[in-house]
Amino acid sequence: MPFTIDFAKKCIVVTGGNRGIGYAFSRAVASAGANVAVIYRSSKDAPQVAEKIGKEFGVKAKAYQCDVSDTELVVKVMKEIDGELGPITGLIANAGVSVPKPALELTKNDFNVVYEVNVFGVFNTARAVTKLWLERGYKGSIVITASMSSQIINQSGQNKPLAQVFYNSSKAAVSNLVKGLAAEWAPHGIRVNALSPGYVKTDQTSHMDKKILDYQARSLPLGRFAEPEEMTGQAILLLSDHASYMTGGEYFVDGGQLIW
Repeated sequence: MPFTIDFAKKCIVVTGGNRGIGYAFSRAVASAGANVAVIYRSSKDAPQVAEKIGKEFGVKAKAYQCDVSDTELVVKVMKEIDGELGPITGLIANAGVSVPKPALELTKNDFNVVYEVNVFGVFNTARAVTKLWLERGYKGSIVITASMSSQIINQSGQNKPLAQVFYNSSKAAVSNLVKGLAAEWAPHGIRVNALSPGYVKTDQTSHMDKKILDYQARSLPLGRFAEPEEMTGQAILLLSDHASYMTGGEYFVDGGQLIW
């Protein structure tokens, strides 16, 4: 028999699942047969994006508007998803933001913007889903999007750091958060892992300075940025039963960047 991963009759929640890497995640779990709940905050086209995914792969797919930093709203939305598309069997906590500014210009508000989504929002969604699983005794899998930036300071040129200290430090916090949640929830059979992308082509990178992008690409052993769909294989594996003994890990899909 060929090696296959089949998510038929499963329901996967993807936060930030309507664009960039999150959109690739949504399509990947749908292509494996799962119903997909796309969590978005403000994008007006998210419902159409979800509908398109559902039609393309013949699954149920729906967008749910939710600020992941709002604890009560997250709990409410997860219960709604569980009833409409579920039961929920997996989560990809992917929503993330950045405020690229020199450190001397950063403010408390900038800190709150980044950490409320990248750290507290991740915690909120993971906890809400886990509570549902504990109620029914389900052993699910959570994949949290961290970043290779949890380990390094990205450069815009030779010895020129990208100015995003709140983003980098938030991803380092997420890396450790994954370990803590994995340790606490392992006795319940719930697995928590981090997927840490390297440089990926997204709508955001299309607006960045071409000289910076060229320098970053040249710094990679493979000499190029990843396509968003190249992040999905590791996430699909971690969500599946093939990864039943994998928890508390951080898996880098970075084109070899951390070799250096």
